[in-house]
Amino acid sequence: MKPESKRQNAPLRPGAALLAWILPGLGHIAIGQRRRGWLMMIGILFLFFSGILIGGIDVVDMKQDRLWFIAQACNGPIAFIADFLNQSLLKTADATTQARLTSLGNINSTGTLYIALGGLLNIVLILDALGGPDRSKEHPARRGSDS
Repeated sequence: MKPESKRQNAPLRPGAALLAWILPGLGHIAIGQRRRGWLMMIGILFLFFSGILIGGIDVVDMKQDRLWFIAQACNGPIAFIADFLNQSLLKTADATTQARLTSLGNINSTGTLYIALGGLLNIVLILDALGGPDRSKEHPARRGSDS
């Protein structure tokens, strides 16, 4: 059987795709690819929280940075929680508190970019969880063997 025909018969897994959006890597864990799921979860959440640490909570802003937020929203509900915290805590604070908690210039852009990259990587994970090959039945290749 050709690999192309085997690939066309692969079932879609919308539940795994939804889990991958809810928490990056969770879809792969649910379909039996635990190691891969955990590694991707750690990588994408590292990007997300690094972006928050670099640029502050104001790097996730649905109102002012709508185009960036589209990519950031692919990180899942965590992006909407960060936006809610930004809108409810930071935007309603007085001017001195806002000045202390917001970032400017390149630092803000770097934090925004980190979170958007995490969201774009999660799109790849969502698509792989939705219809990627079922690797749970494959045997891992032996390291160091030439066969």
